[in-house]
Amino acid sequence: MSHIAVLETEVVRAFEGVAIATFFDGTVGAGGHASAILTAHPEIERYLACDRDPRAHLLAKKRLEPWGEKVEFIRGSYSSLEHFLDERKIARIDGFLIDIGVSSMQLDEAERGFSFRFEGPLDMRMDPSGGVTAESIVNSYPEKELEQIFREYGEEWQARKAAQAIVSARKKRPLRTTAELAKLLESVLHRGKIHPATKVFQALRIVVNDELGELERGLDAAIRRLSNGGRLAVISFHSLEDRIVKHRLKDQEYRMPKRSREAVGCLKILTKKPIEASIEESRKNPRSRSAKLRIAEKVGRES
Repeated sequence: MSHIAVLETEVVRAFEGVAIATFFDGTVGAGGHASAILTAHPEIERYLACDRDPRAHLLAKKRLEPWGEKVEFIRGSYSSLEHFLDERKIARIDGFLIDIGVSSMQLDEAERGFSFRFEGPLDMRMDPSGGVTAESIVNSYPEKELEQIFREYGEEWQARKAAQAIVSARKKRPLRTTAELAKLLESVLHRGKIHPATKVFQALRIVVNDELGELERGLDAAIRRLSNGGRLAVISFHSLEDRIVKHRLKDQEYRMPKRSREAVGCLKILTKKPIEASIEESRKNPRSRSAKLRIAEKVGRES
């Protein structure tokens, strides 16, 4: 199944009217957003295509071949934006995009261990070359810590029950596969509109990849390095991510305090409410149903 870029039309519109010399795509994935932006902005001189996933690079390189040397691929996390820019002696960027979280492409690869729908190892690393795995977490973390992870990052109201079940099961033998963990959670958690394992898997994936920490650091770096008039666009897929984006942008919103001539902040927020997928897109691409796009523009001062 080919990866479908979420909110592609809306992302292109986010950068309308902006003259872009250098663009940083922090989650290039299979290159869907990248190809649309490069098509809409022939003036782009450098398109920095970043991703932690080596599989994504292989797909994106093929898709972005028509733009040749304009596109430079970077293996790593967008949270290291300033390091990547400094390495290349780039002071400012005119556009920044991130499409947070796991892609349908990654979910469909059983060997990556992201989904409970397929039998695979409990891995969940976006960069498979290193770092802690979900298997390590479920088999070694204390019960209280597991409970906290499931409650905080999965917003799972049955977090204690899930943690207790995992600790009890691993005393007999370690949990090694996605199917083993999903079956265990199915047996102890109440069923609702979603699969009982959904929120626990989400929580594990977030912790394995430090997704919320990456988001905070990446946003802060992007705001610092945007040129005046440059824009950033962020697509999130659940409330934890969207809350961080909303508050990070709000904290930097450009405003004139009462009784003061000194402006505070450096962003003009262009989406007071996040942009969501149309009914038609939601029907064609179920992943887009929970997507939220927020856009801001750098104004007032360089920081």
